[in-house]
Amino acid sequence: MAYATINFKNPVNGVMKSAPAGFSWTTLLFSFFPALFRGHWLGAVIIIGVSIATFGVGSLVFPFIYNKMYIKHLISEGFSVTNASQDLDFLSGKLGLALPRV
Repeated sequence: MAYATINFKNPVNGVMKSAPAGFSWTTLLFSFFPALFRGHWLGAVIIIGVSIATFGVGSLVFPFIYNKMYIKHLISEGFSVTNASQDLDFLSGKLGLALPRV
């Protein structure tokens, strides 16, 4: 999947967030810090825990799965998709997720 950005909005409080879809270069380079900067505390704890438990080998897996984890987190928090840089049906199929729309 080519790099894509999905924009979300929380209908309750109006907070807007962007989430990249696909491979996470920032997670590859900076490990758990992107999760911390996005406010995804559980994701950061999971990355740290798995990295410690696997002596760092787990850090090589998270760049492939973290952005999808973050998108799932946003959806679970009640965020809905406002728009995306690519077709939403295509992205939904590639991610294997139903993307709720505003």
